[in-house]
Amino acid sequence: MIKLIKLEWKKNNIAKYMRGAVILAAFLCLFVFALAFLGIANDPDGTLDAAEGMGTISAPIELFTSMSFLIFTSVMLASFIVSAYKNKTMNLMFSYPIKRQKILASQMIAVWLFNFAALVVTKLLIYACVSIGSLSMESSFAIDFNMGSLSFYIQLLLKSVVIVSMSFIALFIGMIMKSSKATIIASFIMIFLTQANIGDFSLAGNLIFPAILTVVSFTFAVLSVFNAETRDLL
Repeated sequence: MIKLIKLEWKKNNIAKYMRGAVILAAFLCLFVFALAFLGIANDPDGTLDAAEGMGTISAPIELFTSMSFLIFTSVMLASFIVSAYKNKTMNLMFSYPIKRQKILASQMIAVWLFNFAALVVTKLLIYACVSIGSLSMESSFAIDFNMGSLSFYIQLLLKSVVIVSMSFIALFIGMIMKSSKATIIASFIMIFLTQANIGDFSLAGNLIFPAILTVVSFTFAVLSVFNAETRDLL
């Protein structure tokens, strides 16, 4: 499996996705830093202009990183898998003396591992920049995290698992509709469903919802590879 994962990274030129992830991380870091310390989230009178529940700095960090990497992961899955079906390159892969399910699983794991690592590093970078900035500058948002706490890292890892895994739902939809665009559009829809507010209600702050969503995501991942041996190519 490890060899297959490395092969997928090489075949799909993972270097270009690494560059994209670095650029995305740098942009998010600068944007959040500007939100916190340069006043771009403030009203003209200097007060914070933020939605209910968004008064702490971790809220925009989690929101923007989640949105960005859910879409980024879905784009990679669409390229690695759905486009491979459409371009018939999957035909060659399936001609190898390896089970189709194992090939598809290796592709999904390759994308998942890359984006999980990228999301974790991006979040750590942003939190570190905010933490350093707060030592000498006043933040528009309340600083509600402690990078010296073990619980901070546990929550960061768990939230990253949930977000990256959600892309499997988008992949399943894209494979059913036989469209890379459908995969990406599905990721946008999931962002609205999981991150948007309806009045004071938001699923983003629900403690049970992430666990349910993770189970659902991995269920869709299993469904995506379940009939690979008998399903015709797209």
